[in-house]
Amino acid sequence: MEPLIKITSKIAALPLDNIDTDQIIPARFLKVTDKKGLGNHLFADWRYDKAGNPQSDFLLNKPEIIGLKILFAGQNFGCGSSREHAPWALTDFGFQVIIAESFGDIFRNNALKNGLLPVQVDPEVHNRIKNCLNQNPSAEWTIDLEKQVLIFPDQSSIQFHVDSFSKSCLINGVDELGYLLTFLDKIIEYESQKQK
Repeated sequence: MEPLIKITSKIAALPLDNIDTDQIIPARFLKVTDKKGLGNHLFADWRYDKAGNPQSDFLLNKPEIIGLKILFAGQNFGCGSSREHAPWALTDFGFQVIIAESFGDIFRNNALKNGLLPVQVDPEVHNRIKNCLNQNPSAEWTIDLEKQVLIFPDQSSIQFHVDSFSKSCLINGVDELGYLLTFLDKIIEYESQKQK
């Protein structure tokens, strides 16, 4: 995983409530075990028509969205069934941060384990972000994970919460297994002592 420390980007705004994991990555794309290419199927039923042609009015099909690292959504983002493919598709598309009023619990945990930072904000802050995006959709925003702050284009900021273990893993670009492997020398030493 790529270390996630400080992200500066414009925001892709999809402020809809209750976007479930089947909308994020439809079930027919879950047969793969490789993460590469899943970004092509992100929001597939919204991005493409029945013939597979891009819907020109859908957010992710607009050229200015390519390369953006922050997605802004509404309440209860990532609700529904458990599938790691949802954060895989989001990160493969290029998103590193999702800002929303709330997240499905399983999605939040899967996101944190797969290099995607869910930033939960209260309704007042959410509304403030939405208003800023309406006024200036091309402004840049910064997420500073070390300081746990979301910095607005006017340089004002708000704090957000992330647990210390997930924060450490994201900053160091490791998943849970990668974290355990940082103790490999100690594990080998312990195992060799047990065998004596």
